[in-house]
Amino acid sequence: MATTQGIRVPHRLGRWAWGAALLALVASALGTGVPARAAADPLPYDERAAELTVSGTRFLDGHGREVVLRGFNVSGETKLAENGGLPFADAEDARRSARAVRELGGANSVRFLLSWAAAEPVRGQVDQVYLARVTAQMREFLAVGLRVYPDFHQDLFSRHVFDGDSWYSGDGAPRWVVQAGGYPREFCGICAHWGQNITQNQTVKDAMRDFWTNRNGIQDAFLDTAQETMAYLSAHLSRAEFAGIVGFDPYNEPYAGQYASGQDGGGWERDLLWPFYERFRARMDAAGWRSKPALVEPHMFWNSNLSFMKQPGGLHGVGPLGPRYVFNTHFYDQARMSGFFDLTKAKDGEYAGDFNAVRERSTALGTPAVVSEFGHPLTGTSSDMAPSVLKGQYQALDSALDGRNWWRNPAAAGPVLSATQWQWDVYSGRHHEAMNDNPRKIRTEGDAWNEEDLSAVRLDDRGLPQLRQDARLLDRLYPSAVAGRTLAFLYEDRSRDAGKTLTWSQVPAGMPALAQLTGSDLPYGLLVWRGGGSGAPTELHLPAGFDPATTTVVSDLGTVTGPGASGAITIAPEPGGTAARRILLSGASEGSATVHFALVSAAPATAGQRTAVRAELGRWVAAAGFAAG
Repeated sequence: MATTQGIRVPHRLGRWAWGAALLALVASALGTGVPARAAADPLPYDERAAELTVSGTRFLDGHGREVVLRGFNVSGETKLAENGGLPFADAEDARRSARAVRELGGANSVRFLLSWAAAEPVRGQVDQVYLARVTAQMREFLAVGLRVYPDFHQDLFSRHVFDGDSWYSGDGAPRWVVQAGGYPREFCGICAHWGQNITQNQTVKDAMRDFWTNRNGIQDAFLDTAQETMAYLSAHLSRAEFAGIVGFDPYNEPYAGQYASGQDGGGWERDLLWPFYERFRARMDAAGWRSKPALVEPHMFWNSNLSFMKQPGGLHGVGPLGPRYVFNTHFYDQARMSGFFDLTKAKDGEYAGDFNAVRERSTALGTPAVVSEFGHPLTGTSSDMAPSVLKGQYQALDSALDGRNWWRNPAAAGPVLSATQWQWDVYSGRHHEAMNDNPRKIRTEGDAWNEEDLSAVRLDDRGLPQLRQDARLLDRLYPSAVAGRTLAFLYEDRSRDAGKTLTWSQVPAGMPALAQLTGSDLPYGLLVWRGGGSGAPTELHLPAGFDPATTTVVSDLGTVTGPGASGAITIAPEPGGTAARRILLSGASEGSATVHFALVSAAPATAGQRTAVRAELGRWVAAAGFAAG
């Protein structure tokens, strides 16, 4: 790691970093940290479309359209010390990464990780330089039209729980918090995975319990820092930039540490976790975030797919949340990630039950749901399962049904879930992290944290971002803004697993024209929605793999191959000035009784083929049994 007057610049990205580092150095000398965008500087996208509100179980933009958030976590680099708890070495790295997450990952949003340890290295003293730099990096994602929700991240409470020769590491709380706890040397026993520290490492358990019980006032200190951080963001982002801030995730993967006598996961959520969220919500209001929701996570073991790890939770004991909160949870296939409990690849409909549990909690709590982490390792004993696991997870996010039943019963498809995949780390495989500050344990591979390797991106030898997973899987068609209410959505990405094309949805035999158009190799998607009161168009993100000249759209609003820039069906740039594109569908009835449909296929079609497909889809929609709005 090269160091220049306190600016930490990785050797691995010198070509990216030095220019921005020198600018930051000059700005730091002037006492301003990283230069800020002028408060009145407008962003190249519609502020009204960017700002979201919560309405029942849906996100709505300023045009009244139903919004689905899709993207990635940015970035696990925040867990490391090499860049001082920042997601990136500098704003230039953030700028290039933001453009890449838009163009390569097809994202419209990111969960943006922050570090409590970096924000408050000394008790009661929030580091203004850290806040300035993290704001500058966040700004780059807002500048390309991405919505952002910050997250004060923690795993295993803190890296400072662990000694230089420990097998594992953590992230989260500052050193002074651990010192105040006076904990003994940590010990996990026979632990094959870092996550076992949560239940087996007594020091980790004690420290987490102390946070929830506010021992030594550490929860108060965290809330003070969170409030100052939010106040800084609201003061230093322009109005248009702040419109792109979705809300705030108060605490990553909360768990009890240790239960009180007679308490279980649900009781702990009610007695300790929810009061903390209410306190955080009050701090949001005081910091100028009153109009934005808290994206609150349940007990981290609530939705485990390993029965012996699953615990009561899901905020069952809290009651309806209302528009000031969003239900925010994670899902990993722990059985397959273990490399022991399940050695098979994921199948069609594999995760329908797990993600439908999220939909059910969203309905019961009366608020939208976000799956803010999901994914699978790309190296290690279970890495060969990653293509099928990720396909299955995205399938379950898109629809409550498996592919076998989607066409038979689309009225049961349920809402499309918002989600951010773990993770987007441009430094993947190029880290230089001294594990637990031990210079003899330099970690460079994968995520450089507890032997994890889940980043969807890396840099090639030219220093340019490159996907590590099938682009057909990651850069997906999805309904980013629906003028009305989504009734059903299907995307057959035709991603590959060991060279084999995975197709899980089967077009019914009674729709031969549709079967011919969708074929067996190229991706396609279908949105069914009911008209609403918005005059703005319905939008679907168009993956980069769809050639605009040969993309076919068949809708009740019209049909076209090679949509242009005018008419009821058009292709337009995504907001933010990148090469990303979207399909716009205009002219839909604003009456809630009208059901609309739009098929988007990467295959070209003649006018006659489009007419035949439109007729088949029209009959299918009419017979599908969508309830009246």
